[in-house]
Amino acid sequence: MSDNDGKKTLGLGGSGRSGQVKQSFSHGRTKSVVVETKRKRVVVPKAGATQMTDAQKEKNPLTARMAGDPSKRPAGISDAEMERRLKALAAAKAREAEDAARRAAEEKAREEERERRRAEIEAKAREEREREEALKAKAEEEARAAREAEEAAKRKAEPRAKPAASATAKPAAPDQAAIEAAASRAETKGVATGAPRKPERDRVERAPERDRGKTARDDSRRTGKLSLTQALDGEGGRQRSLAAMKRKQDKARQKAMGGSQRAEKQVRDVQLPETIVVSELANRMAERAADVVKALMKMGMMVSMNQPIDADTAELVIEEFGHRAVRVSDSDVEQVIDSVEDKPEDLRPRPPIITIMGHVDHGKTSLLDAIRNANVVSGEAGGITQHIGAYQVTTESGAVLSFLDTPGHAAFTSMRARGAQVTDIVVLVVAADDAVMPQTVEAINHAKAAGVPMIVAINKIDKPAADPQKVRTDLLQHEVVVEAMSGEVQDVEVSAKTGLGLDNLLEAIALQAEILELKANPNRAAQGAVIEAQLDVGRGPVATVLVQHGTLRRGDIFVVGEQWGKVRALINDKGERVEEAGPSVPVEVLGLNGTPEAGDVLNVVETEAQAREIADYRIQQAKDKRAAAGAATTLEQLMAKAKADQSVAELPVVVKADVQGSAEAIVQALEKVGNDEVRVRVLHYGVGAITESDIGLAEASRAPVIGFNVRANAPARNSANQKGVEIRYYSIIYDLVDDIKAAASGLLSAEVRENFIGYAQIREVFKVTGVGKVAGCLVTEGVARRSAGVRLLRDNVVIHEGTLKTLKRFKDEVKEVQSGQECGMAFENYDDIRQGDVIEIFEREEIERTL
Repeated sequence: MSDNDGKKTLGLGGSGRSGQVKQSFSHGRTKSVVVETKRKRVVVPKAGATQMTDAQKEKNPLTARMAGDPSKRPAGISDAEMERRLKALAAAKAREAEDAARRAAEEKAREEERERRRAEIEAKAREEREREEALKAKAEEEARAAREAEEAAKRKAEPRAKPAASATAKPAAPDQAAIEAAASRAETKGVATGAPRKPERDRVERAPERDRGKTARDDSRRTGKLSLTQALDGEGGRQRSLAAMKRKQDKARQKAMGGSQRAEKQVRDVQLPETIVVSELANRMAERAADVVKALMKMGMMVSMNQPIDADTAELVIEEFGHRAVRVSDSDVEQVIDSVEDKPEDLRPRPPIITIMGHVDHGKTSLLDAIRNANVVSGEAGGITQHIGAYQVTTESGAVLSFLDTPGHAAFTSMRARGAQVTDIVVLVVAADDAVMPQTVEAINHAKAAGVPMIVAINKIDKPAADPQKVRTDLLQHEVVVEAMSGEVQDVEVSAKTGLGLDNLLEAIALQAEILELKANPNRAAQGAVIEAQLDVGRGPVATVLVQHGTLRRGDIFVVGEQWGKVRALINDKGERVEEAGPSVPVEVLGLNGTPEAGDVLNVVETEAQAREIADYRIQQAKDKRAAAGAATTLEQLMAKAKADQSVAELPVVVKADVQGSAEAIVQALEKVGNDEVRVRVLHYGVGAITESDIGLAEASRAPVIGFNVRANAPARNSANQKGVEIRYYSIIYDLVDDIKAAASGLLSAEVRENFIGYAQIREVFKVTGVGKVAGCLVTEGVARRSAGVRLLRDNVVIHEGTLKTLKRFKDEVKEVQSGQECGMAFENYDDIRQGDVIEIFEREEIERTL
């Protein structure tokens, strides 16, 4: 039976070529299948194909053959595609030709440069050879002249020697046999005679050969660089280095030119501080440290190069080495930042610095808002300014003004003092409906102490209760006479809410600035005052600096207080990064190594070493000052203080704030809380977030942690929960001070107050078994209570104070007896009572005290 079983084989129709494919299946089965194979389609070019010109054919015969002969063209390529390919090919060949021409020109230029350099090198070598030949000829000439002079001297000496020799008597001539015997003895014993022995002659003859070989090796060493083969060549001896050969050539050249004498030692002025390390002393003298150590050992001091020595010893060493010692003190490191007197021709006009001062809630920040057309109040907690803000304002007339907004609360006295120190004009804001207040008086005193002119801005004149005349009158009590009262101080009525009088205020400021003729030199090292400082989580220590002199630029190295740094970035009051800040411009400075104190002075120095040295000196000075303050206390004073503190209760606290000024203000406010019995003790205060170390300190002292505009990080919160440390957050200083005051009040002992409630007179005294003496009394005034305290008076003198054991009316124990009634009383643990004594009855009441 066939595979087809009489059925027709499945085939494929069409014009395609047929083929067979063998299929394989499982278990070794196969099957042949007929498949159709299609031919590749061939595109025939059209009759109007693009023809190449003769010039193109001559230029590129291959391309011409492909274009003209369709059989030579690749299959499936149209005329348009062929034309594009030909154009691309032509462009590529043009680029290749250009590249080849350019490379040829570059190669030619390089070859010319090489030729020029080769000519220069050859010219230099020729000059060097000529100079060496001249030096050699000069040396030979000098040597020949020296030999001739020596020979002339010998010739002059010979005629004088001959007469002396002839005058001497000639000895008897020995016989020939004696002469031969003496010569044989001398030759046998090795005595030097006119003819040397054979080994000596051989050595003399071989020596020039060795010298010639050595000279040849030296000459080969001088020809070029020292190679490994040349270094290892020879008999294994140590070879001289190329640097040694150069030194030898230099010495020979100097000797030939007459410069063989040793250079004179340079005498230096060595700056000598109070103590100096031996290695640093050697460095300043430009001497070897080992030589300095050796000199100290000769003086009997066994020190190493890393040990310090005192100034007197160092001065002896300096004189020993032939230098001059210049004594300097440690404070001389700050001489690099001494104030430079600016020349009048270098001074340029600068914007005035205006400080807005006044009592709390009199509208200082709102007035600045109206001038700046910005809303600063919304950024302060409770609408109270708690930091010193620095801003620049450009008026409609184009004048630039720098404003400092200082807090008005009493806790910020020191901050306002710093604001007055850097200012040119003080704008004193007084509310028309509130007149002069305590912080207004402080602001007046700060302005007077700083010696700056003042402009009085009478604010809130839009209120119905406004009385500007009362403000002017009140200012007279503090020696502030305004122009309206025939004085010199300008006064302007303004309203921060409605904007009334702001133009007049700006005109008054501009007029005052014009009178002051404020100028500064922008082309010098910058100097400025730190208005505020804080520790930013993302940016590190940040200081708000008001530049006073010079120009502060990015990249400047500066020192500020006990800190130093390099200006990494400058940010103006609008939050924009700037490259530099001139005089009277407030900027935030990034790049400090620590948080400075508000009020520190920033000075730009030349090098990091100077900045670090000045900062270290200031840190050491602060440590010494604290140590001196502690050492000044005697033991008796310490004992007296400890005895006095035994009766004083303390409330310890740890304070962390967002900026340095706020931390100082909080500490000053808390130090004022308390009296002779209780006080607040600030264990630690700082800037930045609350950390685990703060929690550890608070736990050890059982103190709460106060956070002002800062929060505790996650590890600190977990640690506080585990250790039971209380963390309190505040954003307004009023609330913080009030809470601490209330907590300190809880440490005060309660006040005990006595309330008199009655008198009783003893009429009879009875003896009762088991009770003792009992007084039969008549209540003459008030009431007698069982729980009250009693005093026994005899002839109006207190002889006993205590409590009642029993109070009876007839035979019954009662709680109280009214006036006019009789009762029986017995004292607790006291029996000395007599007829006619008076009993005073009173009650004690405890009253909580507050600070």
